[in-house]
Amino acid sequence: MTTGAPTSATTARARRSRLRRYLPLGLAAWLVLEIWLLTQVAGAAGGFTVFLLLVAGAVAGSVVIKRAGRRAFRNLNEALQRGGSPARGGGNGLTMLAGLLLMVPGLISDAAGLLLLLPPVQKAVGRHTESALQQRLRRAAPGSLGDAFQQVRMHRPDGKVVQGEVIREQRPEPGEQRPPLTR
Repeated sequence: MTTGAPTSATTARARRSRLRRYLPLGLAAWLVLEIWLLTQVAGAAGGFTVFLLLVAGAVAGSVVIKRAGRRAFRNLNEALQRGGSPARGGGNGLTMLAGLLLMVPGLISDAAGLLLLLPPVQKAVGRHTESALQQRLRRAAPGSLGDAFQQVRMHRPDGKVVQGEVIREQRPEPGEQRPPLTR
């Protein structure tokens, strides 16, 4: 994949981030903890009870995902009928993540999914995620994946690809009209 930024031998081999280094270890620890907790609950309450809990979590997760998807689609349709853009946020992504966590077999993921369904928790996680993403995008080096929002590729009708970069010099005033885009 080309991004238009020149690469050299020193930039081609970047240091691994902490996330890429510790994510496999964290996933392995989470899986071991989930299995250990399932065996502890199965020993105390019985295997059939754990099976019912896992099935109930999968069913509840699929219902949550289905409702969040319908809500997102309905919001999109309403926004398109009004002629605007969809309402920002809305919590549909975090609700779908909560449903996915409920569908994953395990009691810890179910507890995290149920917590994520609570509106105050959703708002706090959404604010934290948005600020962390904004901070990472501000620190991104030109030509990196974080700078992908600032780069553009134009596909011309003859099939040629013109690579470029978006440069914003002035922001229009709130009441000022922008000129229409032309080809």
